[in-house]
Amino acid sequence: MGRHILLLPGDGIGPEVVTQAKRALEWFNQYRNTGFTFSEALLGGCAYDETGDPFPEATREAARKADAILLGAVGGPKWESLDISVRPEKGLLGIRKELELFANLRPAQVFDALADSSTLKREVVSGLDIMIVRELTGGIYFGEPKGVETLPDGTRKGYNTLVYTTPEITRIAEVAFELARKRAGRVCSVDKANVLVSTELWREEVQKVHDTSYPEVQLSHMYVDNASMQLVRNPKQFDVIVTTNMFGDILSDCAAMLTGSLGMLPSASLGAADNGGKCNALYEPVHGSAPDIAGKNMANPLATILSAAMLLRYSFDLQAEADLLEAAVSHVLAQGIRTADILQGEGTAVGTCEMGDAVLKALDHVAKKQEEAA
Repeated sequence: MGRHILLLPGDGIGPEVVTQAKRALEWFNQYRNTGFTFSEALLGGCAYDETGDPFPEATREAARKADAILLGAVGGPKWESLDISVRPEKGLLGIRKELELFANLRPAQVFDALADSSTLKREVVSGLDIMIVRELTGGIYFGEPKGVETLPDGTRKGYNTLVYTTPEITRIAEVAFELARKRAGRVCSVDKANVLVSTELWREEVQKVHDTSYPEVQLSHMYVDNASMQLVRNPKQFDVIVTTNMFGDILSDCAAMLTGSLGMLPSASLGAADNGGKCNALYEPVHGSAPDIAGKNMANPLATILSAAMLLRYSFDLQAEADLLEAAVSHVLAQGIRTADILQGEGTAVGTCEMGDAVLKALDHVAKKQEEAA
């Protein structure tokens, strides 16, 4: 199986954090003989500046050939005045569509050393480990018809269409149930079935998938307004949450703040496996491009490093290596090493590069401890 990783550093702090994640992956090449190869391409604002296209053809071709993709961030005020058709975000939407990345996985995990960084009480968030599975290529963001029109009386009307089909619902539900099988065995499907007919269909189809193929997994259904409240009231009741594109967009950001910092949160966007078993996959931190701190060695690279851990797990089935990288991050945090966004009270403040150094040192330390215990 190929192990070629395409790096898309992107804009703002993207190049800085991707560099540190690559260093971690290169550690596995050196000490675990993983055989990763790397190439780099343009996406987002930097791609527009270079080619006039936020998702140029060269990047499109490289993405098709890659075994996994690691993205930094796209966008920034520099490009906000551009026509919407060529803004950096169009590059991100374009690559998701090109590779048919329909399943977005966003874990919200609270490291014990950072439990006090959350705005919620420690006892509410300590030990939190949620996986939000967001349908990424359908729903109201892509439904037709959509647009803005002027009515005969001169007023304007804007409209979007919330559309889902059985196959779209079935495949994202299967992803959620498969994940739950490997976790705590619980799925909560979030909808608004009491108001939106399309999500009434969503509820019915998720239930069918459960009853037919995953009866051993505990399934519950929850309206999205209640789910948003429950994430703040009692987040540890959840294991895997599966929901629509828009609801997932909103709820995953809500869950993100339970952890105390967007700088700590990774994500994966996965496609369906082809006949040869290959699955298109793109991994990226949840945070944005943060242009105000770009180039200042201030960015937190841990979300991108944790995205690399997801890459190890989901693209290459390197479970032990993924666990090792996550354990190294946990070890660094337990030592009180912090970038500015997660520095609270006592702790050692470091920059982006120094945090990367600390993770590499922790990989050496944790790997040695594992060998001694074996």
